[in-house]
Amino acid sequence: MNFSLYISKRYIFSRSKNNTINIITKIASVGVIVGAIVLFVFMSIFSGLKEFSLSFSNDFDPDLKITPKTGKTFFISEAQNKKISNLKSIAFYSKIAEERVLFLYKNKEQVASIKGVDNQYNLVNNVTKTIFNGQWLAPKTPQVVVGSMISQKLSLGLFDFTNAFEIYVPKPGKGMISNPESAFNKSILIPTGIYSVNDEIDIKYVFADLQLAQELLEYKPNQITGIEIELDSLSKEDTVISSLNEIFKNQVVIKTRAQQNDSLHKMLNTENTVLYLICTLVIVLILFTLAGAIIMMILDKKQNIKTLFNLGSPIKDIQMIFLFQGMILTTLGGIVGLIIGIAMVLAQHYFKLIMITETLPYPVVFRFENVFIVLATILILGFAASLIASSRVSKKLLE
Repeated sequence: MNFSLYISKRYIFSRSKNNTINIITKIASVGVIVGAIVLFVFMSIFSGLKEFSLSFSNDFDPDLKITPKTGKTFFISEAQNKKISNLKSIAFYSKIAEERVLFLYKNKEQVASIKGVDNQYNLVNNVTKTIFNGQWLAPKTPQVVVGSMISQKLSLGLFDFTNAFEIYVPKPGKGMISNPESAFNKSILIPTGIYSVNDEIDIKYVFADLQLAQELLEYKPNQITGIEIELDSLSKEDTVISSLNEIFKNQVVIKTRAQQNDSLHKMLNTENTVLYLICTLVIVLILFTLAGAIIMMILDKKQNIKTLFNLGSPIKDIQMIFLFQGMILTTLGGIVGLIIGIAMVLAQHYFKLIMITETLPYPVVFRFENVFIVLATILILGFAASLIASSRVSKKLLE
């Protein structure tokens, strides 16, 4: 067995005559355990909150979204349509027509986006999952599905045939408006469902049939504002994007789900980094106690160190004794802390011990990458603290 490792193990598992050193060593060990628990639990909580936050957009946003590179709309030919259909990596795709318009109901006004969708849309997105009242619209009808915030602002109910739910769409053109009555395309809509994703989306969209939206916007049948795509589970995004760019001759912008929510992902990643740095700072402060305990151990074992030095042990080997001591304490503390942290996270995940509301448990997610990050952080910082403390062993000290 390695000489330095053997001596360090003897020092760890044997009590010092100085009770203060024993207490400080125990405090340092408990501190490492608590630090590992805090870091792992906090990272698991944030992973849960991140997954919970993204779950809403994941139900609403497609795997890929195609939009025009210039202007608001683009045209899709029958040949392009056929080529997209023939791509085996695409499970479903839906053509959309979207524009900001004015809605009126009982003399109340609300500006929102009409989103015309075809009959494939609810296969591309889990939008029907978000409907909490009513049902999804029928194709080629004036039926619409509105957001919960729009419904609240307009006091809008479903299947209200006594009060008209009207849409006003500005007609395309240039110049001054001479007659306001002829400046808009109008239609009466029938709300059949109310969806809820989040406040930002619930106030933004009213879903309608694609053909109806194209007529109101005075688009041609093959004129659209975008295509939303559901990928096959085995497909690769980069390959599909390359194929689509070839089909549309690089005249479109293709965004992945993460790119569609770029600001949200950046915010969540920034918050995750800040949380990790704060927890790491706490662990650094805890490991100062470990370094102090090792230095006190060096002073307590000064006579033993002198004996080893006089017997021919080099300073480097003696330093390794205390470096190993610190690393063993750090490793054991990190492992014990992780075991306790994992048990706490799994208990919350399966038994829902802490609830946000009566029906919503506090979200946590167990990830092996968090285990690796915590263990690596503890070991790296523990090694640094032990190295600094063990460097106190020198010829000057022994003299």
